[in-house]
Amino acid sequence: MRERIKKWWRGFVEKQKLAVLDGDDGSTRWYMYVSPARVLVGLVTFVLLVVAAVVIVIAYTPLMDTIPGYPGRRSRETLIAGVMRLDSLEREMANLTVYSDNIDLILEGKTPVIRDTSRIGDSIEMQDKTLVPASAADSVLRARMEGDGAWSLAASVAAARASGVPSDFVRPAAGMISGGFSPVGGRFGVTIATAAGSPVVAVREGSVVLNVWTPDEGRIVQIQHADNLVSIYRRLSESSRVVGSRIEAGELVGTADIVEFELWYNGTPVDPQNYIVF
Repeated sequence: MRERIKKWWRGFVEKQKLAVLDGDDGSTRWYMYVSPARVLVGLVTFVLLVVAAVVIVIAYTPLMDTIPGYPGRRSRETLIAGVMRLDSLEREMANLTVYSDNIDLILEGKTPVIRDTSRIGDSIEMQDKTLVPASAADSVLRARMEGDGAWSLAASVAAARASGVPSDFVRPAAGMISGGFSPVGGRFGVTIATAAGSPVVAVREGSVVLNVWTPDEGRIVQIQHADNLVSIYRRLSESSRVVGSRIEAGELVGTADIVEFELWYNGTPVDPQNYIVF
C-alpha cells in the first residue's frame, strides 16, 4: 500500500511533457511541461477568481435587482419608505391631538401648550382629517366662526374687502402662529411654527421676483401678485423657484421648519391674520 501511494504521488507531482507533433514527419512543433498537481492548482485558482468576480458584481452593481423576488436594494428602499410613511402618520396624528387640545384650552380662556412632537417619526402633510373625532369645543368654535361675533370669518372677509385687500388667499403653511404682526417691533408679518421640512405654498397666483439666501434669514422668496400685492416667505430651508417663473395659488414655494410670512399691499405691510385663516 505504501509503495502504491508513493507511486501515485510521484505521478501526481512529476512533470509530464505535453507536445504537439507534426503530422508528416513526427517532429515536435510545440511542447510544455505540466503535472496533475499544477493543473489542479490552476483549476482551483480559476474557480476562486470566478467566485470573487461574482461576489463583486453582486455587492457593487444593481444586477441582482433585476431578478424577480430578489431582496435587493429596491426592496430595502420600499421597506424603508413604508416605515417612514407610518412614522409620518403617527407624528401627524400627534400634531392633530395637540391642536385639538389647544383649541379646548383657548375656549376655556387658558394658554395653549406647545408640545414637542418632532421626535415622533417624520412629518407629512395629511389633508384628510376626518379620523379626528369631533368634540364639544369644536362645535363651539365652529359656531363662533360662522356667527357674527369677534371670531366671525365673515367679519374678517368684510374688513378685508373694505380695506381694498383681496381675501382669496391660501394658507401658506400648516402650523401655529408663534409671532404676531407688530410693525412697531420690527415684525412686518407673522411667524408660523411648522413641523420639520413642512411644505410652504404660494398664497395666491403670481410671479417670483426674488429668491435669495442670507446668513440671517435663510432662503427668502418674494412673489408679486395682482392688485399691488406682494407676499414674502422668509427662513425657508430650500426653494427651487426661479426668478421670473409663474406660480399658482397653493403651489409649492419651498420647505421650512419655521417660516416668517409677510403680506404687503401698495407698499405697506398688512397683518396676514386679517385676511388668511391660519
